[in-house]
Amino acid sequence: MTMPTPPEDPSRSAAPIPAPAPAFAPAAAWRRFALTFAGLAVLLGLGAVGFIAAMDPYGLRAAPGRAPGPIMDLNQRFMYPQIVRGGAYDAAVFGTSTARLLDPRDLDAAFGARFANLAMNAATPFEQRELARLFLRQGAVRAVIFALDSTWCAADADRHRLTFRPFPPWLYEPGAPLGLVRQVNWQSLGTAARVALHRLGHAPDRIRRDGYAVFTPPEASYDPVRAAAHIHGGGNPLLEDGALPGPGALLAADPAGEAGAAMPALAWLEALLAAVPPEAVTLAAFMPVHAAAQGQPGTPQGTREAACKAQVAEIGRRHGTTVVDFRIPSPVTTADVNYWDALHYRLPVAARIVASLRAARATGLDDPDGFYRVLAHP
Repeated sequence: MTMPTPPEDPSRSAAPIPAPAPAFAPAAAWRRFALTFAGLAVLLGLGAVGFIAAMDPYGLRAAPGRAPGPIMDLNQRFMYPQIVRGGAYDAAVFGTSTARLLDPRDLDAAFGARFANLAMNAATPFEQRELARLFLRQGAVRAVIFALDSTWCAADADRHRLTFRPFPPWLYEPGAPLGLVRQVNWQSLGTAARVALHRLGHAPDRIRRDGYAVFTPPEASYDPVRAAAHIHGGGNPLLEDGALPGPGALLAADPAGEAGAAMPALAWLEALLAAVPPEAVTLAAFMPVHAAAQGQPGTPQGTREAACKAQVAEIGRRHGTTVVDFRIPSPVTTADVNYWDALHYRLPVAARIVASLRAARATGLDDPDGFYRVLAHP
């Protein structure tokens, strides 16, 4: 007898074979990842741009009545234009590190003006000219001091306009055109972060708001033996990136055959002096580097320096400028104890320079102690 076939147990039926994943799934996942990554990058980029604009690290919004922010970066080429744009100062010093120790507060008392010290480490004559032009365009000017070094006498000053340090020409143009876009970079972001920390009270100004900073070591740490080694052996221990050419550098760059070559930067100096209002106090001073860094009489360097000083004196006479020469052998420049190296004098010398500039302007006479000579006087 045939037994009936029991009904099929549904629980024992074979599991359905899953459908294969769509072939486009990996591509879609990568597309979603790429879109998410790009979106986050755009948001972070816009956030960085907004943060830099809000912190305004280069003082693009600075103007008379609107003070610039703190000086939070050591690259003075980016920082000093905002001091000028702020309009708080009607007098300024232009030069290199050999003028950075001139305290604006001492200069204010000496000349009855509001000084900013705008001297920049290793600034070329071209860089000094650009900053001075920006200052002279800003309005009322009561006093200007041009602190001169051997670079103003160089035959190639018009060809070697910049150093290895970044220089932002757009910051020196009227209105700093497209500044919000041009300032977007990693350096600006870092500087903006330091500005933010300053506003939160966690970071001090790197440079005083009038441009002044004491970059030399504490006077208590002065070592005369070490200083003498630097003075006579070369090198700039204070500024590792090099403040100025060392002793003999002008001679190396200007061999005997070029001792009488043209000095193109002096035309820039004359144009600047011509732009200074006639009622302003104007001085040009060769700074007191150590005698070891000065050109010796009878050498190509010495001959060129003498010719340069004569030309600056003539320019000064044409424009009512007092020209003072500290770059001479004197009781100050021949004493090693007054210097950290061949180019950088100590703080007490800086105060003496300010007093001497005032006396030279007032009397038009050489220093009785031999510290300076007056080459021209209105």
